Amino acid sequence: MDFDSIIQGIAIYALPVILAITMHEAAHGYVAKHFGDFTAFNAGRISLNPARHIDPVGTILVPAVLFIISKMTMGAGFLFGWAKPVPVNFSNLRHPKQDMLWVAAAGPGANLLMAFFWALLIKLAMILPISEYTKPVILMSIAGIEINVILMVLNLLPLPPLDGGRMAVSLLPHRIAYPFSRIEPYGFMILLILLISGVLGVIVWPMVNLVKLMIVSFFGLYI
Repeated sequence: MDFDSIIQGIAIYALPVILAITMHEAAHGYVAKHFGDFTAFNAGRISLNPARHIDPVGTILVPAVLFIISKMTMGAGFLFGWAKPVPVNFSNLRHPKQDMLWVAAAGPGANLLMAFFWALLIKLAMILPISEYTKPVILMSIAGIEINVILMVLNLLPLPPLDGGRMAVSLLPHRIAYPFSRIEPYGFMILLILLISGVLGVIVWPMVNLVKLMIVSFFGLYI
């Protein structure tokens, strides 16, 4: 059991995970405010302060335990977790059904931007003079791309209450959108079953790899 490797892995992934979750949740609240719902703003959730979005169990305990166990058993770190959802009252939006699309899309959109940011950081690290910080920055940036792309792709799945599910409710005709939205209480149970059965990986990983390839190709990277 290589504790040094585990500690190094946690150190590399900690900042990218926290930033990915913070930006994702803050983006939802900001766009909701833009379209007329001040619920998140009044609750102080439109903030880049990670403490306002971290769930002690979902953001810290579960990812850390999964990472350590997967590192010990499979030799590769696996992360899964969640943050405190930003409160959004869709009925407060000026055009609830239409505006729901943009509020839901804001989180994955923020993760896409963060993935590009980490890729740009790798590019800068490669062209600047090499120092003792070059390797840690590159490793952290690779983790940042991976975490943000996974979070984006996972949340775009058309399954309420994931962002993709809410986007689907916004786009579907009323007669289909309402019954589809009633899946929401069972959404995470369905997601867990897909994860355990391996179906989720079959769906998600090809898309994750495609998006990662597009991002690194955009910057001419080979990672």
